[in-house]
Amino acid sequence: MKIGMTLGYSGGTFDNQVDLVRQAESLGFDSVWTAEAWGSDAVTPAAWLLASTTTIKVGTAIMQMPARTPAMAAMTAMTLQAMSGDRFILGIGPSGPQVIEGWHGVPYGRPLTRTREYISIIRKILDRKEPLTHEGFHYQIPATGEGTTGLGKPLKSILHGKPGLKIVTGSISPAGVRTAAEIADGFIPVFMNPERFDIFEGPIKEGFAKAGGDKSMANFDVMPFANVIMGDDLDKCRMPVKQFLALYIGGMGARDKNFYNDYAKRLGYEAEAKIIQDLYLDGKKAEAAANVPDKLCDEIALLGSADRVRDRLQAWKEAAKNKQITAMLAAGIRPEGMRVLAEELL
Repeated sequence: MKIGMTLGYSGGTFDNQVDLVRQAESLGFDSVWTAEAWGSDAVTPAAWLLASTTTIKVGTAIMQMPARTPAMAAMTAMTLQAMSGDRFILGIGPSGPQVIEGWHGVPYGRPLTRTREYISIIRKILDRKEPLTHEGFHYQIPATGEGTTGLGKPLKSILHGKPGLKIVTGSISPAGVRTAAEIADGFIPVFMNPERFDIFEGPIKEGFAKAGGDKSMANFDVMPFANVIMGDDLDKCRMPVKQFLALYIGGMGARDKNFYNDYAKRLGYEAEAKIIQDLYLDGKKAEAAANVPDKLCDEIALLGSADRVRDRLQAWKEAAKNKQITAMLAAGIRPEGMRVLAEELL
């Protein structure tokens, strides 16, 4: 199993984490991933990290699709790929309606339709077999209709991109995972219990079948995030994970449309997910975090002493052995945790 690390998106300030990434690179980590929400973007730090390292891959987890046209995403990916010696991985996702409509000010639309169109357009640009055209629900290229000049014409990328550029999606819903298995090179669950691959197995198989036969777990990446927080006080180690889960299960979406809440229910925490959401949406964030089960934290994260982390790593190693997980993307990790993961997994 490969090891990566995710840096997340900014809080109120942005910390330069190049030294930490260089330590990961020296230990043999395969990748590092940037993110964006409604503060720092994912592309700028990705470029910075690629310029500051030599071997580690850098991916975006994820670039918000509605924030950029597919052609702009392709241009960015081709440029970073060319400048880094093929070390860039394009991670994309639909984000959620609160962010897309509330921050970017554009319609959320149909996330799976957008994913299909987005990847199709990027692939056409990378292939350079013909000038780009596309007629879809979200994108019409060249653009026509009201407000256009009628002067647009199909173009072919000046830069010769690499058709094999890896494209992964941020997905957790059955439909999203099925779509990723069909048209992408992998997907990133925001968190995962390595002993519950059954949640994803059916949609993955359905996506492979729809793709036409040449896709399998041998050429498809499953790369979940996993918080790695080490220390002697287990409750203290759990607290950031509880706050993270309370935010996502409780607040990343409306009461009747929250993909993370639905995912927690599929993991076996239906009653708890409802309580967490009710508390969070009522403004009781601390109480929501307090109601996140210890068991859930321990299932999806690596927490506590070095020995405890090593013990839990066995489940992740078993999942990798069974070709259910390609890589673990460690979140919140510090140098001590990086060394433990490197010793156990590399």
